[in-house]
Amino acid sequence: MPHVFPAADYLDLAHTAHARLFAGTAQVWEPIGRLAAYLRAELRPANHGRVLGQPWIGPDVYIGEGTVIEPGAMIKGPAWIGRNCEIRHGAYIRENVVVGDGAVLGNSCEFKNCLLFDGVQVPHFNYVGDSILGHKAHLGAGVILSNVRLDHAEVEVTCADGTRVGSGLRKFGAIVGDFAEIGCNSVLNPGSLIGRHGMVYPTTAWHGVLPANAVARGSGRPSVLERKRRAG
Repeated sequence: MPHVFPAADYLDLAHTAHARLFAGTAQVWEPIGRLAAYLRAELRPANHGRVLGQPWIGPDVYIGEGTVIEPGAMIKGPAWIGRNCEIRHGAYIRENVVVGDGAVLGNSCEFKNCLLFDGVQVPHFNYVGDSILGHKAHLGAGVILSNVRLDHAEVEVTCADGTRVGSGLRKFGAIVGDFAEIGCNSVLNPGSLIGRHGMVYPTTAWHGVLPANAVARGSGRPSVLERKRRAG
């Protein structure tokens, strides 16, 4: 019997204004492939927020009430940003980004083709590509959600029993469930699923499915080998 990872196991759809992205889905990652079409159909550009200094904001951007855009931010769009968010100096928001209410998108962080639920915090030196972050999920400084395999093949989700489930996506970073915490300088490899209230310790390289309320620690002490020198 194939493994199924329904959205309800990871995400509370009451904490996004864009729950219709999940309509008719079997796997939690399916909305990643729908973001571009959704924004083309639904986005109505407007700025109801407060712009400080001179950020760069493209024409296909919606910004909700109470949201503050700091100097030096760049929002290319298409992008839909909710209410009462902080878009801090140095944030780089690329194409097809949907952000819920009360989110923090911080300095030197890059976002591309992703869905962030209400209350998400991505404050320092992060990359979020082709991913979904649940309600009040938090990424520590330097966390990377890697979204492409080195061989550029279809991204697969590796289950606890070793079974691999094809995602149908060549670019797929991670699903980070509600209230999950990802520690500083960790890497979530392509196709990672982090359950609700899951925790990944700092500097951990994670791949696969982390159950709800589980903790993932680092891979232990690295091997030390002699470096071979090139002639000349």
